[in-house]
Order: sequence, then structure tokens, then C-alpha cells
Amino acid sequence: MTTPLSTSRRTVMTGGLAGLGAAVLTGCATEGTGGHPLPVAGGTTSATRRSDTPNLIVIITDDQRWDHLSVSPSAPAYLSTPALDALAAQGARCDNAFVTTALCSPSRATFLTGLYARRHGVQNNLTRWNAAQRTVFEPLAEAGYDCAFIGKWHMPGGIPDLRGVNRFVTFTAQGGQGQYFDCPLLIDGVMTERPGTYISEDLTTLALEWISERPTDRPWCLFLAHKAVHHQFEPPEHLRGAMDGVDLSGLPPEAFSFMTTLDRNVWEGTVLGYERMYRRYVETLMGLDEQVGRLIKEIDLARTNVIYTSDNGYSWGEHVITGKRWAYEENTRVPFLAVGPDIAKGTLPPELIINADVAPTLLEWAGVPWGGPGVPQGRSLAALLAGSNPVWREDFLYEYFLDFPYNVPAMQAARTNDWLYIEFESADRPQLFDVRADPSTQHDLMDDSPDTARELAARLAALRTRVASGASV
Repeated sequence: MTTPLSTSRRTVMTGGLAGLGAAVLTGCATEGTGGHPLPVAGGTTSATRRSDTPNLIVIITDDQRWDHLSVSPSAPAYLSTPALDALAAQGARCDNAFVTTALCSPSRATFLTGLYARRHGVQNNLTRWNAAQRTVFEPLAEAGYDCAFIGKWHMPGGIPDLRGVNRFVTFTAQGGQGQYFDCPLLIDGVMTERPGTYISEDLTTLALEWISERPTDRPWCLFLAHKAVHHQFEPPEHLRGAMDGVDLSGLPPEAFSFMTTLDRNVWEGTVLGYERMYRRYVETLMGLDEQVGRLIKEIDLARTNVIYTSDNGYSWGEHVITGKRWAYEENTRVPFLAVGPDIAKGTLPPELIINADVAPTLLEWAGVPWGGPGVPQGRSLAALLAGSNPVWREDFLYEYFLDFPYNVPAMQAARTNDWLYIEFESADRPQLFDVRADPSTQHDLMDDSPDTARELAARLAALRTRVASGASV
């Protein structure tokens, strides 16, 4: 039986800021929805802080799937992330958050620009960052914000001259992936050895040092881009072995198939270490959770809006896949938490949100227009996170471009509230999944729901056209 596409959306939201309007920042707006009037185009050059101007933090983890957050209703029973759970309890948790490309470099560029990969140009881990590309740091700096980028940059083209940033810290080891222990860091252009350090702790230390140096009369914005929990999975020493002996029965049966194990171990160059790798993955996440708690403890949340999310998810056997890149939920769906003075406590917005939404959200919270070329394609989340009920998107485009040397076909997908429809740029037939009834996307309904498949194919074509044109999504 064909099931019609859902047009449902949330009708009731609660929270202390529920009276905020439903308008969305588009780049030309003159009035915001987050309680801060937007200045006229071009911003303000004043460095004087308004009493209600929030500080901004975006914490981006690496390869953290959405259900690996112990507060998530789908989290495995053995997972414990108490600091992240506490963060969620203080603000909003979005369980329907996605990335538009499930791969490090394209996703990170989207966070910074609010653009899809085909617009900002970083389409895989090999395409170069466009040095002329405007990022969210520029309008914020023009409006008087101090801005910092600390952590994983990982975009080809060398170390960027990132305009609008007065502190830039990253790593060049292992092709820009960095290493977990003793990772040398490039700090404002100076390579610095960091012996005796663990990367999650070290990045947090540098973030806290930078924050402590900020003048109190200027707002600031920090992007803290962690290496964890990227392969090779290495937890801090005090957590190594913490997962040994833990029952992993929650992993999908495919995780232990020969093909899944072979796939992972050919890529890693090890022999049959699948369970060990997954245990180290969870331990590494536990170490990251500790550092998030350490950071949040030192932040004035009455003056700071915080977003916590990841650059993509990660498959651990689902669809006989290990890793990322695919349009399936395990790869595209990511954790998303937000807390701060502009976020209603206990908010659980069910709307589809994407990584392109982060940049316009920061701008609206700051009361700053884009004021330049390349206006973000995403939408401000300010009203959603404040507990309001704006008209919202009912679909988005997922896109993946070829990424050497990985044998994953290029693909595009339309994800709606109810359906996932995938087209491959190969001989592979499209796939259709009812994500409400089948959240693990195990049952391809292409033959069972031809009318829905045709409707989704048309929707995908329209999404591709909109994204390619630079239109808002």
C-alpha cells in the first residue's frame, strides 16, 4: 500500500521564550526572532557589547552518530555520557538533526558557511577550500565579536587565512586528522609541540585559555572542532579498557558478519579487531564527554549560547557498512544539543534541521546580518530553539560526491519527515524507506510503493535544482 507523504508539523511547543516570532533570517531581514534587533546591512563596527548580546560556542565532534548520546531514546544501554546528558537537560535536544554530506570536510565547510557542498565547493576530502569563501566569522567580527577556531580544520588547500578569526589553532599531523596523543598544534601560524597531552583535553584547555583572555565588554564566538571520535579510536589512558567485557548485544547482527569485518579491517589494516575498535570508540566518546563537561562548567551559560553536534554519523555494521558517506540514518543523523539564554529548557523540536542551519542561527542570536555574498542556504534555528513554532522545511537534500579511494557511489537523497529516497549515480537502482515505520531502513519499498517513489523522485529533482541555484532550503 502506498503511504502519502506527511505534511504534519509540530503544533505545540513549550518554553519560557515561546512568544518569539516565526520569522527566519534570510540575509536581508532587518528584524530578528531571537530578541535581538538586527542592524542594517553591513553590520556595526562598534566593539561595545550590548547587555543582551550572547557569546557563542559551536562544539563539533567527529563521527558521532546521533544515538551515541546516552540521553537519546535510542542509545545503547551500556553508553554513559553524563556531561552531555546534563547539557541536554539544561536546554534543547534535537533528535532529528542531519548533515547534508556525511563526510568530514564538506560537512565542516557547511557549518562555517551555511551552504551546501555544491555551493561552497568542498565536495569531498580532496577538494580545496576556496580562500575567498565568506564564513560566519566575518560578519560576526565586523559587528564587534572576537572569534576563534580551535581544532580540526581538515580541508585541502593548506592552512587558511581565515578572515574574522583572531585565534586559529589546528593540527597538520596525519593529513590534518591529528593524533590523539602528543599532537603538535599550529597555533596562530606557529607549530608547537605538545608532549604529554591528549587531544580532547588539550583542545579544551586552549579553548578555556582563549575564553579567559576575552575582554568583558566584547562578545565572542568559538568553534571548537574536536578530533574525537574519529578513527583511530584512542581513549585517554584512564578510560582504556573501560568497555572490555561489556555486552555488545545492542550492535546490529551485521556488525559481526564476515563482510563487515573484512571491510573495516582492510581499511584499517588490522586483523579482525572489530569489537575492539567499537569498544575503543565508546571509550573515546566517554573521554570527550568529560572534556565537554569541563568546558561547560567554566562557561557563563546565562550569557552564552552553546551548540553541540557532529560532522557526520557512523555505521557500525548496519547495511553491512562500517564508516560513513552513505545516505542512511546512521551516517547522516547526528546529535544536536543547544543551551543558553536564547534556548528554552526542555525543548524537543521534531523538525528536520541540517548543518547548514548553524551559521544563520549564530547570526540571528548575535543580531548580525550576513552582509556579503554567498548568503547561507540554511535557516535560523533561533525560533525553534526558543520554543516557538515557525513554518519549517519538510524535506532536505542529501548529497555525496566521489571521494578517492573509497568505493562508495556518488548519490543524492531526499529525506522527508517520513521517507528516505536515494538515487545513485551508477547502475544501482534507487532505494525507498519508510523511516517512521522502519527507522533502521532495512526494508526497501521501491516495489511496494511506486507512487511514493515517483513523488519522491520529483521532490529530489526539485531539491537539486534549488540547492544548485543557491536558494534557501
